[in-house]
Amino acid sequence: METETPVTPRPARRGWVMAAVVGLVALAGIGWLATPNGRPSAPVDPDTVAADLDFTVKDMDGKDVRLADYKGRPLVLNFWATYCAPCKHEIPIFVDLVEKYRDQKLAILGISIDDSADDLRPFAQQFKMNYPVLVGLGQDRLLETYEAVFFIPVTWFIRTDGTVRLKHPGSATKEWFEEQVKALLPKAGAL
Repeated sequence: METETPVTPRPARRGWVMAAVVGLVALAGIGWLATPNGRPSAPVDPDTVAADLDFTVKDMDGKDVRLADYKGRPLVLNFWATYCAPCKHEIPIFVDLVEKYRDQKLAILGISIDDSADDLRPFAQQFKMNYPVLVGLGQDRLLETYEAVFFIPVTWFIRTDGTVRLKHPGSATKEWFEEQVKALLPKAGAL
């Protein structure tokens, strides 16, 4: 007569499962903390949230760039770092989008959160970045305002009227980014 022996998970397997659960909870928590008012990434009501464009940031060549100068254009603010693998995944997507939507006056600004201008110049050349690369290092108020302190990449999509359409923590596909850019573009004849 055979008896069934209860199967118990091996401690190592339990440890991996527990580590995975803890990691997912931590990532969810970071994403939760990194979203406006603790809400997950979602479209923002244009009547309630205006982007704070009252910042002047140096580009990697030392020139001042005023974010307010981009009001009136569809604007994407991408906060990133040279060490960040998902950030590196997004850069070619943004390069393509700048080329594709240049005639619609799309502006993408890449704001590195902690790299010096000396580190950014060769990186931008290697990745053929065709959009302004800004130095966020030392710009604590900017990084706090755009919630780029605890989580990168984080990308903000800002309408031509200066209101925030969407804030997205994390990376995404080229198709997803293009869909968000298209939603920013004014209807034909509006520019």
